[in-house]
Amino acid sequence: MKKGILGSPAVTQVGILVHDIEKTAQVYADFLGVAKPDIVTTDPLDKSKARYRGGPTEARSKLAFFKIGQGLELELIQPDDEPSTWREDLNRKGEGVHHIAFEIRGMEEKVADLQKEHMPLLQTGEYRGGRYAYVDATKDLKVIIELLEND
Repeated sequence: MKKGILGSPAVTQVGILVHDIEKTAQVYADFLGVAKPDIVTTDPLDKSKARYRGGPTEARSKLAFFKIGQGLELELIQPDDEPSTWREDLNRKGEGVHHIAFEIRGMEEKVADLQKEHMPLLQTGEYRGGRYAYVDATKDLKVIIELLEND
């Protein structure tokens, strides 16, 4: 069997952009029959080292995570107004699916491989215990791909 670009076909997360995370998180909690998760805010630039379209960005988001299956989570994202892929897509397309995420090893290599496939890097950053990269795969895959590399 042919090995894919990322090394694994398992989707680990679906990210959804929202205007009101408190309200939407409660609606999802009620729908799923689970407790509303804590809402967290991404780190500031000095910790996140966030970069958007090649330059640093002060962008932050409020996040809520729902475990919805074996190894799969639903992430709600309410971005602030700073430049980011989250804000750009929320302004351009409105609420809805932003990305699907894959847990990977070898971030730099995977990003380079995707760029060779004409999937440009949009945004990168760090979080406690790892790093992320958003790659624009909308031309061929019809969605942004998020790469998650945990330490």
